[in-house]
Amino acid sequence: MSSDPQPSPEPDTVPDEQQAAQPKRRALLLAVIAIVVFAADVVTKSVVVATLEGHEPVRVLGGLVYLQLIRNPFAAFGMGVTGMTWVFAIVACGVVIALIWFAKRLRSAGWAIGLGLILAGALGNLADRVFRAPGVLRGHVVDFVSLFAPNGDVWPVFNVADSAICVGGVLIVLLSLLGREYDGTVKRAKR
Repeated sequence: MSSDPQPSPEPDTVPDEQQAAQPKRRALLLAVIAIVVFAADVVTKSVVVATLEGHEPVRVLGGLVYLQLIRNPFAAFGMGVTGMTWVFAIVACGVVIALIWFAKRLRSAGWAIGLGLILAGALGNLADRVFRAPGVLRGHVVDFVSLFAPNGDVWPVFNVADSAICVGGVLIVLLSLLGREYDGTVKRAKR
């Protein structure tokens, strides 16, 4: 009897296949989040334009929220200079391209959700910049949610896209602070 070690069987390919499929699943998750939130942004803006154009703000939840149509030529939260809308549109294009390119490297569901929200928000506001008056790359973004008072007196008027960008950004920062990387690894803090 020989005590020669038996050759080990060929490695199982399932983990490698799962490893290869993971970025595809994360990119799909990012895409689904982006599509659903983008659709919600487009639908809500369409409803607001159709129903609130020329009307006074609508008080909701006892004055916690006011719904009103505001056409915003500025950047987020009304910051920026009128006439620079085309710059915001170009930046949004860059963000969209970068996120789509980056999606194939994702292995973290949390990052996929966060980046999907940011992508949806960038697409939502970019669509306004491209397709709304006064013209291509100069369009005004439709904002319609004002908190605590009408006209953005307490908090800037915003929309679904703005909310998605903020929530996605907070999620990405939180994941980073917790050491959760986009590639699925977890970095432990040194003690």
